[in-house]
Amino acid sequence: MKIVKKVLLFLLVAFVIGQFFGPDKNEGDLASVDAFLAETNPPEDVKLILKETCYDCHSDVTRYPWYNNITPVNFWLAHHVEEGKEELNFSNWVGNSVKRKDHKFEEIIEMVEEKEMPLESYTITHSEAKLSDAQIQAVVDWAQLVRIKYGMEAKPE
Repeated sequence: MKIVKKVLLFLLVAFVIGQFFGPDKNEGDLASVDAFLAETNPPEDVKLILKETCYDCHSDVTRYPWYNNITPVNFWLAHHVEEGKEELNFSNWVGNSVKRKDHKFEEIIEMVEEKEMPLESYTITHSEAKLSDAQIQAVVDWAQLVRIKYGMEAKPE
């Protein structure tokens, strides 16, 4: 029984010490998505959807919940944000080729239509991020228009 107490005490001490360490936060400026918004011109309802459901993981601006102050949860969240930004970062839109932008919008359509985005693990704690069928359709309609625009732009041969 003494060994169990020692192990539990060690884990408690490690947990407490861990609270003093954490990953860097993804706290940029919301203006970082302005170039993306200017180029893709989403309607107001889609802008709100993007802000409420996408930017936390797919931009340089994350609104952190209270439980992000708890280690190891903060490392788990930081990893999700890092993965999200690697896949698609609205704050890093300028400089991407038209072909890449078009492909990202193709993926947006697919992921939203298939209800793979936003992630279920995100919507559990962010109920405002659950998309209705009408919201999904609004995002898809906008994304399809953007893809048409990119399709009309000259592509290098």
